[in-house]
Amino acid sequence: MEHRTFGKTRLQVPVVGMGTWQTFDVRGYGPEANARAVVDAALEAGANFFDSSPMYGQAERVLGKTLEGRRDQAFIATKVWASTAAEGQRQIQKALGFFGGKVDLYQIHNLLAWRDQLVTLEKLVGENKIGIIGATHYSASAFDELARVMKTGRIQAIQIPYNPLEREVEKIILPLAAELNLGVVVMRPFGEGGLMRNPPSESDLAPLKPFGVTTWAQALLKWILSDPRCHVAIPATSKPARMTENASVSAPWFGETERALVTRLAER
Repeated sequence: MEHRTFGKTRLQVPVVGMGTWQTFDVRGYGPEANARAVVDAALEAGANFFDSSPMYGQAERVLGKTLEGRRDQAFIATKVWASTAAEGQRQIQKALGFFGGKVDLYQIHNLLAWRDQLVTLEKLVGENKIGIIGATHYSASAFDELARVMKTGRIQAIQIPYNPLEREVEKIILPLAAELNLGVVVMRPFGEGGLMRNPPSESDLAPLKPFGVTTWAQALLKWILSDPRCHVAIPATSKPARMTENASVSAPWFGETERALVTRLAER
């Protein structure tokens, strides 16, 4: 698994990790055992970056349970999603309990009450309970506010949507992230599944085979990661085999011609 330096943090993160939205919001022995199998596949492939949130129902708890006895093998990114400082503190303490008392990247989910949450997170960085701080948003209408948070100098990473059909971040956010040397986590690499509903044929993908691409999912991930401003993409899956497939994405990266081809295929 290829790794990239995560902005100015000097941390090394895999280019492909894993999200837990919906797929890890489960209860019961069978579904939780399946979640563990997905994590097993991710760790075996070196894709040890796991992203979660209290907004995702049971996902934090389930992810934490799958990592019992091997927490040190994972890079945990989770989020605070609270409208008050007190509520945020309760969420954070609960998450720290799930993840062995330490979260590697704590993000302010959708910028909710970001000023209050930053104060709390900075205190916990000082206590070595949090590694670094980030901020997220999924909507282009919030990118001006995200840019303001980035410019404070108080965060080290952002999480944003990016795929061939969602490119608003190319205007302001990605250039600013590069200027400030921030880590960039890419959510929605498959457009919340929309880009996977009508995958191109094998013949359509044939020009990408020299780049190690055999599936549409790999083409989409490589399209994202061929932009060096992006450090880790976090597709979600409930299938161990799909996790292994996603994690196989690595150099050589696409040039402009290959990215343009993937864009055309996505737009059909």
